[in-house]
Amino acid sequence: MAYIGNTPALQYITHAKQTFTPNGSTVAFTLSNAVANENELEVFVNNVRQEPGSGKAYTASGTTLTMSEAPTTGDGFYCIYQGKATQTVTPGAGTVTNAMLTGSIANAKLANSSITLNSSAVSLGGSHSIDNTPAFFVSKTDGAQTLSDSSATKITFNTELYDTDSAFASDKFTVPSGKAGKYFFSTGVNTYDAQGSIKRHIVYFYKNGSQASMANNDLNNNDNYQLFNFHSVVFDLSAGDYIEVYSLNDTADGGDSVVASASSKFETWFSGYKLII
Repeated sequence: MAYIGNTPALQYITHAKQTFTPNGSTVAFTLSNAVANENELEVFVNNVRQEPGSGKAYTASGTTLTMSEAPTTGDGFYCIYQGKATQTVTPGAGTVTNAMLTGSIANAKLANSSITLNSSAVSLGGSHSIDNTPAFFVSKTDGAQTLSDSSATKITFNTELYDTDSAFASDKFTVPSGKAGKYFFSTGVNTYDAQGSIKRHIVYFYKNGSQASMANNDLNNNDNYQLFNFHSVVFDLSAGDYIEVYSLNDTADGGDSVVASASSKFETWFSGYKLII
């Protein structure tokens, strides 16, 4: 395809500037870029724009700029290539910065799965999911567990509904490597006593083997056969920290009570998941 003037460039370029060193006698100067005529240049002497054309301040053709008078030694003498800026096609690699962008970028301009949040790819323009993981839910289905009077006992859980990171084992949840953060935990513990002597029921969360939070159900000496206690909490955990559930019953007769267990429903359970913050 034929062109009038310069052939379009293959990449984005800004207005080019060329500086000359006058000596008071030279009138012809070599241009770095060829031009069709002087109208493709803006020529400045001491920051004063010169008039182009025959009989005026300068003419130009090809790679030669000819001044009507030689600029004086020490003059600020330069030109701006106007025609070269019209050759814009595509910005060069690494030339577009954040400051050059105006407004938001439409989803259609971003490839699917080009954004990753919390280690999960987001598919733009369609559905996406952000998982609260690690996450687990376990329950007690292996029969009643004895609670000695006024003694905090670790609750055992033998059935997993789900455990995304295989982080629940030996009746405790352990934060996996690289998964530190804030975690939400909840538990429900159902206890009963055949003698109907339960006065107080406490559920604890233990962190790294020590009591970290508790929920107290105090009945003011009103004897009961069965109690349910629900407790939830948020912990800020590091990798390797572990959480367990403990329970304590205070009975009027000082005897043992038990933690309820059922295979057909969740009577005693423990769950947790990492918060997205």
